[in-house]
Amino acid sequence: MLLVTGITGHTGRYFLQELINHKYRGAIRCIVRESSDTSLIDNSGLNIEKVSGDLDDPNFINTVMNDVETIMHIYNIHHSPLIVKTAINKNVKRAILIHTTGIYSEFKYASEEYKRIEQKIKELTNDPKCLTKVTILRPSMIYGDLCDRNMSKFIKMIDKLRVMLVINGGNSLIQPVNARDLGAAFYTVLTTSHETDGKAYDLTGEKPIKIVDALKLISNEFNKKTVFISVPIDVGVLMAKIFKIVSFGKVDYIEKVQRMGEDRSYSHKSATNDFGYKPMSFKNGIKIEVAEYVEAKQKNE
Repeated sequence: MLLVTGITGHTGRYFLQELINHKYRGAIRCIVRESSDTSLIDNSGLNIEKVSGDLDDPNFINTVMNDVETIMHIYNIHHSPLIVKTAINKNVKRAILIHTTGIYSEFKYASEEYKRIEQKIKELTNDPKCLTKVTILRPSMIYGDLCDRNMSKFIKMIDKLRVMLVINGGNSLIQPVNARDLGAAFYTVLTTSHETDGKAYDLTGEKPIKIVDALKLISNEFNKKTVFISVPIDVGVLMAKIFKIVSFGKVDYIEKVQRMGEDRSYSHKSATNDFGYKPMSFKNGIKIEVAEYVEAKQKNE
């Protein structure tokens, strides 16, 4: 049986669509919230069992892993240690964990916890008694439709504004990955255990792109001319700190501003070599997302 967490989330829905497209024949158990929209699951035609529970509850995790052979953990990196520990105790054959390239951030508070989690998993799987093979997938900045928390915000801003501030001229590199490519990659890794067991892969977009160039591509999709004004990172951080103070801590963009000043581009060569990972270009991906935004906007007008 395949156990999946986060299947109703942003990338999880694309993974589910891959299962549907390939007519996956095995039994699937999905952990979902009671409030989640499960219509795609219900109409999938697949052998899916839905269960609800708390991923922080060791007893629930222990019970839900009965008869499970493979785990696809998409939901939240912070649950990975408990899931791996329980998988080992239950003799689960494989665990595929979706983590993040945020582990590489130069900012300690942005990466320290991710490193601690992966170190804990390494310790668990280094035990001679461990029979569970773990594969870690680390997506970069995820985009693809209006459910993403990254490019969708920039799309809305560029649609509404004629002038945008960019940190250090927007020259830092990013490598956004489309959620469609992730869904396909998750499915491929699921079906290529021999090549991928026990390994870790960075899943990034086709190639690095400057932040300002990514924003210009969005602006071009709107056929608008947006003016980008460079702001030194120190000024940007100061402004973020002021916003945090005046909002009594409710608006905290300090870390996000700091990360706008660091390069976030990572090679996916290992994924390409091992299981044929070939992501779409950002230009093509953002065209899809902007078109979806425009269509939704027109429907609401």
